[in-house]
Amino acid sequence: MIFIKLFTIFEKQNQTSMKALQFILIAFTALLFSSNANAQQKTVQTATIKTTIYCDHCKQCETCGDKFNRTLLKEKGVQMVVLDEKAMTIKVTYNTKKTDLTKIKTAISKLGYDADDVKALPEAYAGLDGCCKKS
Repeated sequence: MIFIKLFTIFEKQNQTSMKALQFILIAFTALLFSSNANAQQKTVQTATIKTTIYCDHCKQCETCGDKFNRTLLKEKGVQMVVLDEKAMTIKVTYNTKKTDLTKIKTAISKLGYDADDVKALPEAYAGLDGCCKKS
């Protein structure tokens, strides 16, 4: 009889402890996921940069898109590059802890293209194929 009574008391305490432990684990998991989501929102940004593209994508040169992708994706912190030749824009997704918009615009100007208010470097522009320059 005493054994059954002690077992019942222990079982009630154990259930209370398990419920408390479950609550703590759920709260901790929710906190962990919410802080991780906030950190990602603050560090990853997307910018649309206006440029000038005159290339008609002839077979004599590489296409602008490949050139932008290969070069800009090598830049530290750049995660994605989308070139819109018709709108003459470059959409760049980047990690703000590793790079900033000024560095990205400078990298584009080193390719020979304007990037918003940053003009193309003259020596880089001179190195472009003739079909990629303004006629």
